Amino acid sequence: MCDNLRQRMSSLLSYLRECFNDTCAAEDDLGIAIPRLDDPNAEDVVDKGVEKHIQRFTILHYSPFKAVWDWLILLLVIYTAIVTPYSAAFMLKVDDEGGSAGKNYKEPLVIVDLMVDIMFLFDIFINFRTTYVDSNIGEVVYSPKKIALHYLKSWFTIDAIAAIPFDLIQVITSDNNEKTTKALGLLKTARLLRMVRVARKVDRYSQYAPAVLLLLMCTFALIAHWMACIFYAIASFERPNLHAPISWLDQLSDDLMQPYIANDTESGPSMRSKYVTALYFTLTTVTTVGFGNVSANTDGEKIFSICAMLLGALMYACVFGNVTAIIERLYSGMTKFHQQMQLLKEFIKFHQIPSPLNHRLQDYFKHSWSFTNGMDMNEVMLEFPDYLQADVCVHLNRKLLESCEVFKDASEGCRRAMSTKFKTTHTAPTDVIVHRGDALNALYFIARGSIEVIESETTTAILGTNDIFGENICRYGTPGRSRADVRALTYCDLHLISRDDLQFIFTIYPEFSADFEENLCLVALLAQPFWIKTVQLVAIGWRS
Repeated sequence: MCDNLRQRMSSLLSYLRECFNDTCAAEDDLGIAIPRLDDPNAEDVVDKGVEKHIQRFTILHYSPFKAVWDWLILLLVIYTAIVTPYSAAFMLKVDDEGGSAGKNYKEPLVIVDLMVDIMFLFDIFINFRTTYVDSNIGEVVYSPKKIALHYLKSWFTIDAIAAIPFDLIQVITSDNNEKTTKALGLLKTARLLRMVRVARKVDRYSQYAPAVLLLLMCTFALIAHWMACIFYAIASFERPNLHAPISWLDQLSDDLMQPYIANDTESGPSMRSKYVTALYFTLTTVTTVGFGNVSANTDGEKIFSICAMLLGALMYACVFGNVTAIIERLYSGMTKFHQQMQLLKEFIKFHQIPSPLNHRLQDYFKHSWSFTNGMDMNEVMLEFPDYLQADVCVHLNRKLLESCEVFKDASEGCRRAMSTKFKTTHTAPTDVIVHRGDALNALYFIARGSIEVIESETTTAILGTNDIFGENICRYGTPGRSRADVRALTYCDLHLISRDDLQFIFTIYPEFSADFEENLCLVALLAQPFWIKTVQLVAIGWRS
């Protein structure tokens, strides 16, 4: 029998293949390229159709290579932001007449600068071949022409200026006179334009308070470093032309007893002492401390100090204002808790709620807050579409769906529908969840904790994790009344689903209704006996 069935299926597939190939031949006459099923190159044709939008040497913006390359360029930009101002201010040796002594292109720092220039140039070519997402249509653009136009209109100008290899130009031209060296040293600071892209990249971490604090402190230190380089450059430029040794460099040389000697560019304080002193002055200025042991004496130094104090006031307000906001954000949850607790106490006092119920309200509030931190899950979920809400609900109720026998035969769609109907509640010890005589409008699933069932002042059952109590909704069309009290022994987490919601699920998934009734095992059947309920229904019908 199996062989006959296999032969029939094979014949059917062969017939369908011939029909499809005949259709493809007819479409070929119309100029439509449809691969034949019996063509061994059909898969290649399909692959070429998929990849025809991606040309050779095109780099995907989300590829691992691009991510690693971006971080490498980021590190090089940070290196440039630190080294370039220092090199422009401190590394150019100036003779006693103000002339530049030039550079030694065999020094490791100069070689590294040349390599950085080459990497920046290579980055421009990579950006010309990197795809991007069109914000208007939300699609990835693969066309090289569109990629080039987009890059030219966005970051090309900044990248091109920052990538000009000034050191390489000077090496090629072999021009080491003082004017060229000074001009190229200052023009190299154009590399700092790339810091704009760095700021855009790190902006994505602004939602994390520790990251914001770290970025602010790094920015503060980096600006102080730049200002220290400028402060030294001003003093180094003015000192040879002063009528008296009043510059802060002269004062530093006197304090360290390392005087400047004419025609000796190596005399005076060490490079480290000059940089540390300049950085010390700028930090004390921008932080509004200003000890005064390093002071500005010349006109240029005083003008710089005025600008530094103005910038320092802005930086101080920005950094410490953000620090205050971060600390306030860290304690916002505690502040909200105390506010809600105070409202609860005022409510209790206004309505004169007695002591036992008063303590139960406060205990429940504290226990619920420890789980939710004051977050209203329903309010949060309303911000998302239905399919995301269903996914989240399945995740939140995954343990219940996996451990409970009544859901083992449910389909994926049924589970998603059930998850959206579940409600979660927390109970404190001694809380009575269901009173005797209450309408049984829901089915309860215990996720955590212990519960006791009390009937006629006698404990008839103790329920634990994964137990179910309530009424068999499949058996009764109308809600019954509880014949016992259900009281929590410990802190409990309960999942419950209402009668109406469960019957709605049964209507959509009728096959699940029979499986649910068969697998449902109520540890505590709270409904009154069937004959009592039948008599009550008959009496109600007779009265009507």
